[in-house]
Amino acid sequence: MTYKDYYDTLGVDKNATEKEIKKAYRKLANRYHPDKNQGDKSSEEKFKEINEAYEVLGSAEKRKKYDELGANWEAYQQGGYRSQKGKGSPFGRGNGSRTYTFEGDPSEFFGGGGDYSSFFEQFFGSGFEGATGRGSRQAGGRQRALKGSDWQAEMEVTLEEAFEGSTRTFELHGQTLRIKIKPGIADGQVLKLKGKGGAGVNGGPAGDLFLKIKIKPHPAFQREGDDLFLDKTIDLFTAVLGGRMVVPTLSGNISMKVPKGTNPGSKLRLKGKGMPKYGSSGQYGDMFVRIQVQMPQKLSAEQERLFEEIRNLEAVAA
Repeated sequence: MTYKDYYDTLGVDKNATEKEIKKAYRKLANRYHPDKNQGDKSSEEKFKEINEAYEVLGSAEKRKKYDELGANWEAYQQGGYRSQKGKGSPFGRGNGSRTYTFEGDPSEFFGGGGDYSSFFEQFFGSGFEGATGRGSRQAGGRQRALKGSDWQAEMEVTLEEAFEGSTRTFELHGQTLRIKIKPGIADGQVLKLKGKGGAGVNGGPAGDLFLKIKIKPHPAFQREGDDLFLDKTIDLFTAVLGGRMVVPTLSGNISMKVPKGTNPGSKLRLKGKGMPKYGSSGQYGDMFVRIQVQMPQKLSAEQERLFEEIRNLEAVAA
């Protein structure tokens, strides 16, 4: 097989640093990406060559083997070396195909004016990362179809949306897309939109769009799994004598009993008032109310006298 000078492909010196190689790759990938050069076969071929070169030079281990074996690199690769497959995806998906990851600002990759850049900036902010198109190499001199780019982005939702469920609607490439957020969705969970990524190469299928859910912090509630936690302050008298208090939940306010002698730091449980269990209709986690006790700051003379009496009674009882 013909020896391929990957350094020449990326336009870098053989002593180039990792940073210089990555910079050169980004620049060339931006220039020759199929999404920016649709129908241009020479750009498609160049894009594949760039990715092939970066797959080797972007890995310290592979680069070392390439530098050592030189023209025998391809023969060594066929004889014993195998590139890692199914790796490179930040969500651990493996389908036996090569994955190349673009790292950096999406506006740098798309030039800041394409459909993708405006789409992700509007709906997902800066939490975006893409993986370049992947597929098999040439076989028998024939071009094989390559799957288009897989794209990853973060989508922020409120805790209320995660509790009730919601639908997000937006336009992408002239199509109306609707993302259904089911009740109970978790922070870090990934939604897949099949075929909504980058365009395929050589007639290959489009890539997929992966949305990683990021739940915004709530000012009152903290979530742990399907359970919710809330801090609630009560006065000393309610803590000592018991009573009732109004507690907010994501489904509305409720009245809750406070047992006599409730200590600061106690947790009172509201069964079934937590988050919906994802995919399990009608099932909910619990809410735990963490009690804080507000001590009286200013006492009247009469109140001080009464507290003294209580203390004396406690001393006698002991």
